[in-house]
Amino acid sequence: MSKISVLVVDDAAFIRDLVKKALRNYFPGIRTEDAINGRKAQAMLAKETFDLVLCDWEMPEMSGLELLTWCRQQDHLKTMPFVMVTSRGDKENVVQAIQAGVSGYVSKPFTNEQLLTKVKQALNKVGKLDALMSGAPAKMNSAFGNDTLSALTGGKPAVIAPTPAAAPSRGLLNSPPVKAPAAVAPASGRGQGQLRLPSGIQQCVIKALSIKEALLVVKRTDTLPQILDSAVLDLEQGENAEIARLNGYLHAVVAHEPKPDSDWLQLTFRFVDQDAQKLDYISRLIARGTAQKHFIPGA
Repeated sequence: MSKISVLVVDDAAFIRDLVKKALRNYFPGIRTEDAINGRKAQAMLAKETFDLVLCDWEMPEMSGLELLTWCRQQDHLKTMPFVMVTSRGDKENVVQAIQAGVSGYVSKPFTNEQLLTKVKQALNKVGKLDALMSGAPAKMNSAFGNDTLSALTGGKPAVIAPTPAAAPSRGLLNSPPVKAPAAVAPASGRGQGQLRLPSGIQQCVIKALSIKEALLVVKRTDTLPQILDSAVLDLEQGENAEIARLNGYLHAVVAHEPKPDSDWLQLTFRFVDQDAQKLDYISRLIARGTAQKHFIPGA
């Protein structure tokens, strides 16, 4: 079986490791390498030959879009499959990537099945899929089953049924506000966000915020959020309605009210981004008191 090589580019180490593990479990003959950002990936692509690149968009030093643009300017990389894996799912970002020559697009958060489908499509277009499929299992049974790919911890994730990819964010201004219980009701229109999970989009209220995690309150639905689910938190702040998309996972899920039929859930959302701009954004939110002055004292 000929070796197919894939370069995984992301500034979050857990995501790189889990993507590589999923690929190796489903494609036994695959070779995987990784890079922490676009600049490191650029150096590797200049020296080695890869059959596919799976790349995050927002990274320090060189973004995924900048790396893609550079690749398409190189004679030996013009036709190499390049799949963008990112939380930037807005129409204008997709158009940017298409214009730059992207081969495929996977929006975070995503499931193993969604990612592997894009990988197969990309390799099939260049005639390199058959070399891998002979050793692949009949079903997409990776070590994480159908659970989200970027579970981001070494523990065993809870198994959930496969769900469609979360719809691209429409921006918080166009989304209906979440009606939080009085104990955590925001004192103004700020202090709210939008949480994108594999099961869909949920409005949320930010109860507390630190540089490492956010404490969120969401309305309980028929589908309960799962611990270790990967997710994207969209936060809006400031006069210009600036929105940051923060990647992370659910570290804890508890009932917000002291009763088994609580209508509200409290989620601990751990950040995984290492991007300096995003870390600076979170620091500015904390400095502005998003999780303090916008909430009723004692919440």
